[in-house]
Amino acid sequence: MSSLQDQLLKAGLADKSSAKQARADKRKKQKQKNKQKQPVLDEATLAAQQAAEEKKARSRELNQLQQQEREKRSIVAQVRQLITANKQPRDGDVVLNFTHDNVVKRMYVSESIHKQVTKGRLAIVLLDDAYELVPMPVADKIAQRDEASVIYRADLDKSGTDGKDEAEDDWYADYEIPDDLTW
Repeated sequence: MSSLQDQLLKAGLADKSSAKQARADKRKKQKQKNKQKQPVLDEATLAAQQAAEEKKARSRELNQLQQQEREKRSIVAQVRQLITANKQPRDGDVVLNFTHDNVVKRMYVSESIHKQVTKGRLAIVLLDDAYELVPMPVADKIAQRDEASVIYRADLDKSGTDGKDEAEDDWYADYEIPDDLTW
């Protein structure tokens, strides 16, 4: 079967130029229609794109967790290095008492080290379940990196006056401290 256009040409009702013009118009209308259509999205392509997005998000999250872990290890290494490089010798027979987690701990140090700790020049820090003495500027640096590593600081204990006046503290100045009492 031939097209209607061919039949009209054979019958003499249409000429070749009008047929050619009609075909061109039809082609132009079809092209415009195709341009106006929204591109058809394939479900498989959408699923692949979504899977790629999820994979990127998970990868970013894992990278962030790894970065945080590296920073923690770096801080621990810095604290360890500060303590080992600046720890003070603690040879002696004078007892130095301090509290850690509401438990009284004791350390034997020399008389001069004991005075430095009580005056706030040395601080007690924790290194691998062992207590060490470091100078106060080093303790400040350690506290900036890891507050839990600094166990005892005499300068912070004196700051908490609990609302007492210095006049109340002077009331006890008349009493003599026994020689055998050390803390």
